[in-house]
Amino acid sequence: MRIILRPSGEAAAEQRFAGRRSGMNKSKLQSVILRTLVYTAAFITFGVLICLIAYILIKGIPNLSLDLFSFEYNSENVSLFPALINTVVMTALSLVIAVPLGVFSAIYLVEYAKRGNKIVGLIRLTAETLSGIPSIVYGLFGFLLFVTAFSWGYSLLAGAFTLVIMILPVIMRTTEEALKAVPDTFREGSFGLGAGKLRTVFKIVLPSAVPGILAGVVLSVGRIVGETAALIYTAGTVAQIPSGLFGSGRTLAVHMYALWSEGLNTNQSYATAVVLLIIVVILNAASSALAKKISSK
Repeated sequence: MRIILRPSGEAAAEQRFAGRRSGMNKSKLQSVILRTLVYTAAFITFGVLICLIAYILIKGIPNLSLDLFSFEYNSENVSLFPALINTVVMTALSLVIAVPLGVFSAIYLVEYAKRGNKIVGLIRLTAETLSGIPSIVYGLFGFLLFVTAFSWGYSLLAGAFTLVIMILPVIMRTTEEALKAVPDTFREGSFGLGAGKLRTVFKIVLPSAVPGILAGVVLSVGRIVGETAALIYTAGTVAQIPSGLFGSGRTLAVHMYALWSEGLNTNQSYATAVVLLIIVVILNAASSALAKKISSK
């Protein structure tokens, strides 16, 4: 005969308590490990950023001079002013074309296209794929299409259209996620008050998604300002302010690369990096302030 010994009520409760305590200790250990990994990654990222900024400032600030901001470039002053003007023109032209296309495409995908549509899935997959293509590939494509096939030559327009293809997936995907983040109750409330689809999108949904859209625009501006490979093959490297959009001109990033590759004006290259860094910081601060102002309204 087999005798089965069952624990008493107190022994069973003690076993359950010990099991819970063991599970809590294991969960707490995992939480500590994950928190340590997160803090370590954040510290390393912040440290690399600080070291990079400090290196640029230490190397570049002593080399800043008024000659660098002369209106015309020559071999003596190595002025960055023409490149600065070209950067502003290139950025404005690219955003004027890319932002409406990206925002309206995202509005269609989120608000009008049927959910589960295979074409919509293909478009999203294509956008994500284009985001990971190296910039040199965009440069070669822009050279073959805009410079050669369209006979635009090395020009600001060819460079701008190449950049549009580069930043369009970023703007479209960030806008799409910003629109998805808007609660459906906003749309339902607007429909309940008698507003139509178009009015709801442009009066309710789109203003609520502006901070997220601006984040995508800021990322795009950063990529435009810091791009070199794509512009060398499309916009050219002429260190002058072109007379029109079909003229060739270099941006600040290309100017910095050209000075460094020549090996004769490396100090001025560091100074150009400082100016480029200041421009990016100002643009980020301005976009953040604009997003907060729009959100408060």
